[in-house]
Amino acid sequence: MTSRPQARLMLITGIMAAGKSSVSEQLARRLPKSVHLRGDLFRRMIVNGRVDMAPAASLEARTQLALRHRIAASVAKEYVAAGFDVVYQDVLLGGYLEEVIELLQPLEVHVVVLCPSADVVARREAEREKRGYAAFTPQDLDRVLRAETAHVGLWLDTSMQTLEETAESILLRLDEARLPRRNSPASS
Repeated sequence: MTSRPQARLMLITGIMAAGKSSVSEQLARRLPKSVHLRGDLFRRMIVNGRVDMAPAASLEARTQLALRHRIAASVAKEYVAAGFDVVYQDVLLGGYLEEVIELLQPLEVHVVVLCPSADVVARREAEREKRGYAAFTPQDLDRVLRAETAHVGLWLDTSMQTLEETAESILLRLDEARLPRRNSPASS
């Protein structure tokens, strides 16, 4: 009997309209036993009292964002423990990326940062049905991504790639995305 390799956790991030949802779904569909975990789902589950992030985020907005990250990390760990490859996607910029990586310890995490140009993101946002940009602009978030986010894992400029090319590139370069396991207080 052949044993299946250990389940993997792929963390896909980037700014809104960078292609995270589409790429993550494409990746999950290419894997034999997989989950596409959308971090934003946990924000949208709040029926009353939700406070969204804004440029000058309130304490409540930051508290709810931290809750969303803890829940998503916990769910990701449960699926990995059950033998599923997890493609977990969310907007994780600045220090939030490192915080979520810490929450996912001691799992081995493959971080992929989708970083098309801000102009490409603005075009994609204009062409899609859902709207993500209200309080921020693509240029605002692109600046935070490039200047304030830890340069860990695999960063891909997907400005000129199709969805299929991006998914294939990630799978071919997954080793470049792998972060070493760490023992952390978050793992206990």
